[in-house]
Amino acid sequence: MSSAAEKLAANINFGALGQSKELKKRIWFTLMALIVYRIGTYITLPNIDAHALESIMRQNAGGILGMFNMFSGGALGRMTIFALNIMPYITASIIMQLMSSVSKNLENLKKEGEAGRRKTNQYTRYLTVVLAAFQGFGIAVGLEGMQAGSSSVVIDPGLFFRVTTVTTLVGGTLFLMWLGEQITARGIGNGVSLIIFAGIVAGLPSALGNTFELGRTGTLSTWFILMLIVVAVGMIALIVFMERAHRRIVIQYPKRQKGNKVFGGESSHIPLKLNTAGVIPPIFASSILLFPATITGFGSGSGGSSPVLETIVRYVSHGQPLYIVLYVAIIVFFCFFYTSIVFNPDETAENIKKNGGFVPGRRPGKNTSEYFDYVLTRLTVLGAAYLSLLCVLPELLISNYSVPFYLGGTSLLIVVNVILDTITQIQTHLFAHQYEGLIKKSKAKGRRR
Repeated sequence: MSSAAEKLAANINFGALGQSKELKKRIWFTLMALIVYRIGTYITLPNIDAHALESIMRQNAGGILGMFNMFSGGALGRMTIFALNIMPYITASIIMQLMSSVSKNLENLKKEGEAGRRKTNQYTRYLTVVLAAFQGFGIAVGLEGMQAGSSSVVIDPGLFFRVTTVTTLVGGTLFLMWLGEQITARGIGNGVSLIIFAGIVAGLPSALGNTFELGRTGTLSTWFILMLIVVAVGMIALIVFMERAHRRIVIQYPKRQKGNKVFGGESSHIPLKLNTAGVIPPIFASSILLFPATITGFGSGSGGSSPVLETIVRYVSHGQPLYIVLYVAIIVFFCFFYTSIVFNPDETAENIKKNGGFVPGRRPGKNTSEYFDYVLTRLTVLGAAYLSLLCVLPELLISNYSVPFYLGGTSLLIVVNVILDTITQIQTHLFAHQYEGLIKKSKAKGRRR
């Protein structure tokens, strides 16, 4: 049976895509949903001076706003109804994960199965509304204080502008949250990840066009552009290899005899990913390091900034040695911190012990937990080194060689992971379609006989 399944999986190809009507519907639904999202990124908020806003965003391109503007597909820079994008929902999800390791009530919800997951998702939605309202109010107040020369970003400031801005931004975030859930249920892949993916990829054509234009004018040589392409392909290959890499820990279950029948005796495995923390450490590290630059940019836009902040920004800016050192240190810290939250060795070892399983050569319980911690620590060291290299290399290329590298380490990691996840989802649907076809053929043969 297993050999037949392996042969079937090996024969799966995307040529069967046209034969699966359900899969085609899911793909079309996903494309239509992403088009709706892209249309919303061009519907601007009322009472906004577009020219003054563009000047302010150009000054803050190197800060947090520049990073989140790329994640939102330019919606933040144009201050549209999707300016907050799906980021409040992602932040709320991360906070709920962190709180589940601290609060016993939330930890118990995780153990209740589907009912507990629904309650946790409901709490995440409530927290998303609170975070979106807080961020929307901060954006509204911040926009009222921004000026580009003699022009104010907000044409008609006041209470009405704040209320409408907060309501619109919160509504836009909730709509994207709903749209992401619809893509997950009726489309292909993780809807939230696909929305972020669409925002990042939206700026890729213009970035490639600018790079080739620099080559045409002679600013960049042809060999340098070819080297840049080779580096980008090499980074993509590294991400694919490292994200697929995992350590399998074998779990053995003893044989049990009931009457004349023997049960158990099977073996399974726990796959421990090399990069358990995912994309969270680079995002947190970038946000922390770019925060002083963002505050300084707002201060310069309002007419003045603190000399202390300007000094900090001078030393902690893109490409500076202190920036690189702090960037790597924060990535390593969050790799270990977030991994310790995602995977609990004590809880995993206890669950294996309750089910009668054991790791060969290890005693159930504490000894197994220590072994999990031993393996996970060494995997996290490799994962942290991989993330540090992936994020630092584009920084060095951009700062030292003025390379127009559009996709940094964080965005490239998101793009490749989403593509891998989407391909896996498509292969799963194709596998199910072909399996159903085999069942129908076997039933038809049985009837003929």
